[in-house]
Amino acid sequence: MKKSGILNPSLCRLLAETGHTDMITICDRGFPVPAGPERLDLALVDDVPTVLDVLSAIDREFVIDRIIVAEEMAEASPERYAKLLADYPHIAFMQVPHVRFKHICPESRAVVRTGDSAPYANIIIVSG
Repeated sequence: MKKSGILNPSLCRLLAETGHTDMITICDRGFPVPAGPERLDLALVDDVPTVLDVLSAIDREFVIDRIIVAEEMAEASPERYAKLLADYPHIAFMQVPHVRFKHICPESRAVVRTGDSAPYANIIIVSG
């Protein structure tokens, strides 16, 4: 039995199988998950877990080269955006328009759905 870290077997497997420059999308509860990538649904109830909860757990076990966010996050969820920048100064950030974000998402290895309800909470992590 695993002693610590990420306990969800699907998420553990995904991280172990992910290679350099692969992408993983971590999205809110309302994001339109595309049909192509694997879907890992961690949503339980409103805001459990959040995108930030999942990112924090992944960051402890995984090398993240950069985080892609929608440009709209800074205006629609300024506290969330500021927290991301403050909590992850060691990771590069890239902003794209939300429409572009949705076009990039299908290139992800997987989409991890959360219960997050913050506007524009979605992120794409790029493996280092």
